[in-house]
Amino acid sequence: MGSPVIPETMRAAVLYGPEDIRIEDRPVPKPGVGEVLVKVAACGICGTDIKIITKGMPKMPPYGDFIFGHEWAGTVVALGETVDEFKVGDRVAIEAHKGCGRCENCLDGKYTACFNYGRLEKGHRTSGMTVNGGFAEYAVHHVNSVYKIPDNIGFNEATFVTTAGCALYALDVAGGYIVGDTVVIIGPGPIGLAAVQGAKALGAEKVILTGTREERLAIGRYYGADHTINVKEEDPVERIMELTGGKGADIVLECAGTQQSLNQGLQGAKKGGVMVLVAFYKEPVTIDLSHAVLNQIKILSVRGEGNQNCRRALAMQSQGKIKTDKIITHSFPLEELNEAIQTFVERRDGAMKVVINP
Repeated sequence: MGSPVIPETMRAAVLYGPEDIRIEDRPVPKPGVGEVLVKVAACGICGTDIKIITKGMPKMPPYGDFIFGHEWAGTVVALGETVDEFKVGDRVAIEAHKGCGRCENCLDGKYTACFNYGRLEKGHRTSGMTVNGGFAEYAVHHVNSVYKIPDNIGFNEATFVTTAGCALYALDVAGGYIVGDTVVIIGPGPIGLAAVQGAKALGAEKVILTGTREERLAIGRYYGADHTINVKEEDPVERIMELTGGKGADIVLECAGTQQSLNQGLQGAKKGGVMVLVAFYKEPVTIDLSHAVLNQIKILSVRGEGNQNCRRALAMQSQGKIKTDKIITHSFPLEELNEAIQTFVERRDGAMKVVINP
């Protein structure tokens, strides 16, 4: 079989300004040293994309040039110089962050907190954020942040590795070895539902999921949550204490991003427990830090999917331990991206994870 024919131009979603997305023809990018060119088969819409669309993002390419989208998968069609880790025809998924590879955080696996964030001359890349991404027919990415897709995983499923990688990174930072622990997960969105599955797969004794939407809590139960708490109907802290014999949770993952959820998480943690902040907060929040100090509760945070947790997420998906059947709810062609975004934002027809197929 010969090499695939690569066109000169492609269809791509270009961000011209806040909430101004235009689908138009753009040159197909060429892979640089250490990069692969991928024919994109699927790209997921993430909450971060909505922030980019509405408010922009530090270090992003200029309006009129910027192709966003950071949860993408497809087929390798060309190799940049020095690339021998992949071959043309490989099915691959990406994680967004490619650290500079030279700062102390990158060397320590914390490349999502790279000191050279946004500095292209230093080697940093974040697909769909600081460089062009995957809402296009073709995209390039560095081999450091590209993974072969197992044969039993489809392209749409493979777009979930960044989301699942975020959940696994939170469990990783919390200690990783969680066998027998009680884990509280606040917020039954895609990351929270991935965390439920990851925690169960890693041997958590009891997984407790809290939220405000009964339909999403039901999905959490489907994915293995031992208990769900609708915070509109009962006090989550009281219920967590009931379920843990008054002790509290060993680990709390805060995936909701509100002041109320933050304080509920802290109050629901046991003495000596750990709370990991996974969500972004829209505005400054107030928290009772004296409670954390008096009870020696660790408060940690993660940004994105560091420490190779996308690779681990793909492995867990391949093993059937992280599933997406009730998380990926809608798909649209690239030309209907604006409609897809509205479906995602307004949660039309129960929309949770929406995927674009260029």
